[in-house]
Amino acid sequence: MNKVDIVIPVLNEEFALSGCVENLLHFAQTNLESYDCRIVIADNGSHDSTLDVAQKLSVKYGKEKVIYFHMEQRGRGRALRKAWLESESDVLVYMDVDLSTNLKTLPELIFSITDNNFDLAVGSRLKSGSKTTRSVKRELISRTYNVLIKILFRTRFSDAQCGFKAISKKAASQLIPLVENNHWFFDTELLILAERTGFKIKDIPVEWEEDSDTRVKIIKTVLEDLRGLARLRFSPAPTISREIAESRLESHRKD
Repeated sequence: MNKVDIVIPVLNEEFALSGCVENLLHFAQTNLESYDCRIVIADNGSHDSTLDVAQKLSVKYGKEKVIYFHMEQRGRGRALRKAWLESESDVLVYMDVDLSTNLKTLPELIFSITDNNFDLAVGSRLKSGSKTTRSVKRELISRTYNVLIKILFRTRFSDAQCGFKAISKKAASQLIPLVENNHWFFDTELLILAERTGFKIKDIPVEWEEDSDTRVKIIKTVLEDLRGLARLRFSPAPTISREIAESRLESHRKD
């Protein structure tokens, strides 16, 4: 049975965390019976009662189902880096604590890694078949950002920043050391580097509804993303070891 870690990065989410974890556990019990699933609460810099809530959830459901860690430094990318690199599970998933993405796509996300030989699987709010409810402002920014990525890097994935992704443990161990960003740009950098180095990415349309209580600072995030894109565009493509390159080639031959 494949082991799956579902990582929830959190920052001051004392009110949303319990509901998120309980919904995820119920969904996993009824829809992911063929996987050994565990929730990892990745607290990055919370100063409210988020850590206390995480501790209580771990005690209530047991460490086989819910674990947590706390970092003093903030950064979603930093939290994912720690959670994924330290995990021993076969598939590493992450999603936002608000569960804006409908969980019905989660089985396909995981199955793409375990059975369809993809290295990464990403939810897309922009791919044909997706259903998205959000403000006109966020829709415009998202579409413009992803078009810019395609122009600069000729990428095939359609949505870099949907908080709904999965990666194989092997791909994570090879890719994450190449990623420099520790904040919101982490997702985009990971996907661009994955395509540059020959990893296979599955693009999956999702149903997504904007959280009315979102704390994303749009202007700050956009500026960080633009700086990150400029850095990647004018930096040499990353190199991977001969062993990793041969591993990727062998994996593709099996398709």
